[in-house]
Amino acid sequence: MPFPNIDPIALSLGPIVIRWYALAYLAGILFAWGYGRHLVLQKPLWGKVQPPLTPNQLIDFVFWAVIGVIIGGRLGYVLFYDILLSAGLNAKDGFSAIYAGSYYLQNPMDIPQIWQGGMSFHGGLFGLVAAMWFYARHIKSNFLSAIDLLALTTPFGLLFGRIANFINGELYGRVTDMPWGVIFPTGGPEPRHPSQLYEGLLEGLLLFVILRVVSHNLAGLRKPGLAAGIFGAGYGLSRILVETVREPDAHIGVLPYNLTMGMILSAPIALAGVLLIWNALRKHPTARAI
Repeated sequence: MPFPNIDPIALSLGPIVIRWYALAYLAGILFAWGYGRHLVLQKPLWGKVQPPLTPNQLIDFVFWAVIGVIIGGRLGYVLFYDILLSAGLNAKDGFSAIYAGSYYLQNPMDIPQIWQGGMSFHGGLFGLVAAMWFYARHIKSNFLSAIDLLALTTPFGLLFGRIANFINGELYGRVTDMPWGVIFPTGGPEPRHPSQLYEGLLEGLLLFVILRVVSHNLAGLRKPGLAAGIFGAGYGLSRILVETVREPDAHIGVLPYNLTMGMILSAPIALAGVLLIWNALRKHPTARAI
């Protein structure tokens, strides 16, 4: 299949340029806020567990969330894709070799320059959770229920973000002979897996549907940490699965044992999700559906 003729720029008004990627971020935030507001107003869903935020507190948290995602995403990229990568490749040769192999250790003033590119979803997720921990502590709310709320709303951003990746023709998959393979403008003449759409469908749409059933039909919000655990396990496993057909980062490639950086970073998220599920079911085995 030829790549669809979609301009990455959604709107251009003189010097003002609005890209689909920026609109995807905005749509993810707005849909997450709207759905989150709906959830915290549905008190029967929470049973004896109080909704972790009020609608007004949810609006306040949006600012905390944006800051957490930006800082976490940038620092995650610097740490995972530069410093730790250099350490893994050059550890036997000492710190001087690690320093020589790391761009950001040599150029620390470039770390805040996010407009130059380089963000990590895994780092952004950690930043988002950290922001919620601080905010929940600030308002004296239940942290596990708070991250349940995050889990239920995050799939919107994942879905829109991966669609934007596809429009940009980036983060595509490996060469394939499947009939739905796409010839990406920067991916050479051979068709490739549209791995961005795989991720959008698995991590965005499917995970949203699963979490919706858990929250509305299985009394999931009455078991603090359960929805967050399902999100963590679902995202981690989906990302690991898609990584088997996604083109590895050009400056990293395939790691030993046919692993990729995405697999390595997603495995702890999946494990944390399983632990959260176990803890929620252990502490709240008798919560009933509505």
